[in-house]
Amino acid sequence: MSGIAGIVERDPDRPVDPTQVNRMVETLRHRGPDQHGQLVRPGVGLGMRRLPIIDLRNGQQPFSSEDGSTHLVANGEIYNHAELRRELVGRGHRFRSRSDVEVILHGYEAFGVDVVTRLRGMFAFALWDANNRRFFAGRDRAGEKPLFYAQTPQRLLFGSEMKALLLRPEASREMDFEALDQFLTYGYVLNPRTIFADVRSLPPAHYLLYERGSVKIERYWDPASVPVRSWSDDEAASALRESLSRAVAAQMMSDVPLGAFMGGDVDSSAVVGLMATAAEQPVATFSLGFDAAGYDELPQGRAVASHFGTDHREAVVDPDLPTLFERVAAHFDQPFADASSFPIFLVSQIARQHVTTALSGSGGAALFGGYRTYRTEALARRVSKLAPDAALRLLSAATALLPHSEKKRGVINRLRRFARGLATGPENIAHYRWMTVLDVPEKRRIYTPALRRALVDSDVYAPIRRHLQGAHTDDLLNRQLYADLMVFLSDDLLAAVDRLSMATSLETRAPFLDVDVMELAFSMPGSLKIRNGDRQHVLKLALRPLLPESTLRRPTAGFFMPTRTWLRQQWAPTMQDLLGPDQVRRRGWFEPGEVTRRIDEHLAGRRDHARLLFGLMVLERWSQAFLD
Repeated sequence: MSGIAGIVERDPDRPVDPTQVNRMVETLRHRGPDQHGQLVRPGVGLGMRRLPIIDLRNGQQPFSSEDGSTHLVANGEIYNHAELRRELVGRGHRFRSRSDVEVILHGYEAFGVDVVTRLRGMFAFALWDANNRRFFAGRDRAGEKPLFYAQTPQRLLFGSEMKALLLRPEASREMDFEALDQFLTYGYVLNPRTIFADVRSLPPAHYLLYERGSVKIERYWDPASVPVRSWSDDEAASALRESLSRAVAAQMMSDVPLGAFMGGDVDSSAVVGLMATAAEQPVATFSLGFDAAGYDELPQGRAVASHFGTDHREAVVDPDLPTLFERVAAHFDQPFADASSFPIFLVSQIARQHVTTALSGSGGAALFGGYRTYRTEALARRVSKLAPDAALRLLSAATALLPHSEKKRGVINRLRRFARGLATGPENIAHYRWMTVLDVPEKRRIYTPALRRALVDSDVYAPIRRHLQGAHTDDLLNRQLYADLMVFLSDDLLAAVDRLSMATSLETRAPFLDVDVMELAFSMPGSLKIRNGDRQHVLKLALRPLLPESTLRRPTAGFFMPTRTWLRQQWAPTMQDLLGPDQVRRRGWFEPGEVTRRIDEHLAGRRDHARLLFGLMVLERWSQAFLD
């Protein structure tokens, strides 16, 4: 595990300043606190910071080919490296280490850019081929590991995090206002955009070639190409259990202490149970809870830990919230407003005291229909056939007057959100109408005329529609799952897990995102995933021999926190400071009176504006750090 960064000149004979490469790499020290490496040649500079996981002694990067013409830096883990190594040794390649990522270098020599199709794992790598004067970079299928780049007239800059690129004066900090609108709509920016107009995120399952000053981006894997099969329940459950078991066993490879996050839900419990089955000693597990109504998940995690006899550690946290806000916000180089990032950071801190890498249940809900929004969309389609639009708008207005609940999953809160999504959300974005922060009517009230003018040609819902259509199937649920794999998983959930676990120098792995598991999921019809309202139906069938029945009945949990309560209490001074009228007016993006009204309503408990206010706080904190 590491952070990578570098410079590739358009002119391959132009010298690269090693000091500049070193400065870029040092911004990523948290991703790899133990080792530093770099290689500088005419036309290229590659650098990395390493957190050793495999081959602690000899796995130092960069790796170079036997003839010294090809060089590699890489971030991540290649779980099938042993099989690839045997094949490559048989072809005459000589390895200098046991490191898993060295197979990328020799694989490129053997297979060219097609090496990416042979890699099973999470990775982002950068490779310089001096003979062909070609720069080659790739990213894993689900987007577990990030890679950003910026092309200028003279060179290409790249890095695991944007902060490495932004050190360079030629990397413009000009804002992309369409990306800003994406953030205010979803709470995060959708790839390949970033908040900076000239910086791009390499999409998952893509590779990049930079030759003769030209960038070429190619996709190498698409689950939409997986044909849907006819499965019996037993056959599908058996195949899934075997595939997930293999993925967990493969991802347990490590030369350092290893553990797992435990939420007590089906996804994380499945990973822990399969680890316990494969391990020779108790698995280290870690849980986090908050002392707030509906937010304490510790009893469920404790029950699963007891069932499998894990070495379990847990904590109820009462953090210094203003300090926590500053620490977490600093680890994102663009606005990011998913409040689950805070618990991810805290549980990673706990885990890092005992292990160096941890497995999680990330991806299980997005592949097998675990989120409530899938059922919400199905219900909405039935309601829309029975009720005219005017009735839906009236229902939304009526539910907005209901009192708010402080519970995480309060019935009133869900009813209000359901009604508003029906009335204001575009039907052609499916379940994403319940995954937005600001809808169109709210934007008309809050956005200034200047911001609306900047967005006159923007279509913030276009990426969602494109992915829903790109699934190439009439199966609505599989279309939704495909969109979530392309958008929500990579740009929200996995971005949070990567940045906040690496902020503590902890590596995280996600067995559900093994390529075989993902392709198996997309070979199954939606009726296997949600049946008669039972979410993750086939996954529960697969896990019934492994997990307690009480765990199988639990909904997807993940890590949550009581944002709305904290904004009324410990975070209130920070919110009022960041979102004061003068500050809002100075930015010129939002109407100060509209922002102030929402703050007042939230503090008084009359309305719940937590998602919006938290997002605006994050945006202002980012603006102070990167624009001022």
